[in-house]
Amino acid sequence: MAEIKVLEEKENPLFKRKEVHVLIYSEKSPSREEVSNILSKKFSVPSTNVKIKAISGNFGSKTFNIEANLYSSKENKDSIELKKKKETAAEKKPVEAAV
Repeated sequence: MAEIKVLEEKENPLFKRKEVHVLIYSEKSPSREEVSNILSKKFSVPSTNVKIKAISGNFGSKTFNIEANLYSSKENKDSIELKKKKETAAEKKPVEAAV
């Protein structure tokens, strides 16, 4: 599927996270969900603990630069990272569908 090359990996003990900069080779631009699954498998972290900061690629190139934060727990991620409207709506939607 996609090849992964870790460019930078640094531990941030203050926020209890690992900050990574990764280069992914892929035929098409990867979605955030695909990237979080790839990073969770690579670094042995649950995909819910991954916060993708940026996915950037150049036109015509099959390489994509990924910046992400990998948290030790979901609670740490939720307390530090801001949520976008789409993320909060996605969390509320399954609860409303079940009712």
